[in-house]
Amino acid sequence: MKPVIYFLLMSVFFINCDKKQHVESITTLELKELLATKNIQLMDVRTPEEIKEGFIETAVFANYFDDDFKTKASNLLDKNKTVYLYCRSGNRSEKAGVILKEEGFNVIHVLGGFNQWEKEN
Repeated sequence: MKPVIYFLLMSVFFINCDKKQHVESITTLELKELLATKNIQLMDVRTPEEIKEGFIETAVFANYFDDDFKTKASNLLDKNKTVYLYCRSGNRSEKAGVILKEEGFNVIHVLGGFNQWEKEN
């Protein structure tokens, strides 16, 4: 393969790989340690119906499924502080994390979400 073609193919590969933002994650046990020792910025991205079943005490809420999720979440959060996100099982919080990272937030999502949190209590 000619060097120019190889370079072009590799460039396309790396550009496409870079499109999906990576969101860091922590376990619920790590979250419990943080909550016990620090004042962190915690957001629950579940629906109001899910929140009625229980939530983590210091969390603020923004429903991931709302059309204006990005705006609501951005208005509730401080870009100068790390945002810890959780949902029911961890899927929505990771997706929400990508959205908020694109807005300039430093985001960490909680693996296993509220389901895992409840199992450990």
